[in-house]
Amino acid sequence: MENPEIIIKLTSDEALVLSDWLEQVQMTDLSRLVGDAAVWAPLHRIAGTLDKSLSGIFAADYAERLEAARSRLRSDLGDSAIDEEGTDT
Repeated sequence: MENPEIIIKLTSDEALVLSDWLEQVQMTDLSRLVGDAAVWAPLHRIAGTLDKSLSGIFAADYAERLEAARSRLRSDLGDSAIDEEGTDT
């Protein structure tokens, strides 16, 4: 019998960066970005779960924590991934 739920594991850095991105996506007109409204339900669920799990999103130094997490994730990807994105400085 198949498990009806999928469990996704993220590092704290991945969760923080994803949470921020999902917040930005939710603040846009989702219908322009996501053509199928059925996708909105899982996006909102993931964002809500992350918000509940990440106490740091309300910290005074949130911006610094977020940038540090982004920097570590970029570093983990390696130079080739950064070059492909065109964000190499």
